[in-house]
Amino acid sequence: MMDSVLSLVPVWTLILAAGIFFYVLLDGFDLGVGILYGFEPDLESRNLVMNSIAPIWDGNETWLVLGGLALLAAFPLAFAIIIPALYFPVLLMLLALVFRGVAFEFRFRDSEHKGFWDHGFCYGSALAAFAQGVMLGAFIDGFETEGREFVGSSLDFLSPFSILTGVALVFGYSLLGSGWLILKTEGAVQERARRSGRMSLIGVLIGIGAVSLWTPLVSAEIAERWFSWPNLLFLSPVPLLSLVVAWLTWRSLNGTSHAGAFIGAIVLFTLSYLGIAISLWPYIVPHRFTLWEAASSNSTQAFLAVGTLFLLPIILVYSGWSYWVFRGKVRADIGYH
Repeated sequence: MMDSVLSLVPVWTLILAAGIFFYVLLDGFDLGVGILYGFEPDLESRNLVMNSIAPIWDGNETWLVLGGLALLAAFPLAFAIIIPALYFPVLLMLLALVFRGVAFEFRFRDSEHKGFWDHGFCYGSALAAFAQGVMLGAFIDGFETEGREFVGSSLDFLSPFSILTGVALVFGYSLLGSGWLILKTEGAVQERARRSGRMSLIGVLIGIGAVSLWTPLVSAEIAERWFSWPNLLFLSPVPLLSLVVAWLTWRSLNGTSHAGAFIGAIVLFTLSYLGIAISLWPYIVPHRFTLWEAASSNSTQAFLAVGTLFLLPIILVYSGWSYWVFRGKVRADIGYH
């Protein structure tokens, strides 16, 4: 009874969930900007797009480090299964993120090969987004385990469903990136972002619809979770709100609002994230191990919590301060050095 009362699993679940969520939103929009960057027609527009994320893009990846370390330290069994199962998409994501970061810096310092680095930044962003989407699809599908070990193939992550989620996340990040550019830019760049946002929103809705139909068909447990009574009544606000938010976002993309599309994309991601959490709860290794079964000891989690209590406020304050200092529209005469 005492172990149950003192359990820190709910606390670490919230920390892990928050780390993943903030990473998806914050690095998601700058990956989306990177994807859209390749469609800008001239140097001045590309410079403006780059300047919109230059002060904050690298800080966004802090949440990826936090989420990975939280998974390793607080849920080591889940880490030991998930990482080998997703070895290749994780490797692909990290290489794409590294090359994207190199391209970002070298674009300003190696003007002779600026075209090469421009393509590298765009393709690196798209590849990282796709790899993350593939990981999401493979995670929802679940992993082949025997006892407490992963026994599947290193290529098990590849499936029609994981490719679908990979493509859907590319559209999702593009929607976030479009919203950010609408918020931060004006003129022709903003108008192109509105057009890209409309195309991305259509892709996102197709992806959400396909995933929402696919998962109950392949998992009786998920179907029971969503469509049994009275769950159907209690959970129906999630898809209904998603439709309302999608409609409002579409209106904003076709209107004059500067912040509406970005806010709408964030809410749409939040509802999708909530839907995945509802479908998989309480599993951290889907259909195999719950959060409690995969957790480290209470003493380990308590020790880690002490440091995290200092770390999280620093990350939050730093992130908030960065966005506050660099608020407002970007202009062509403000460069990145």
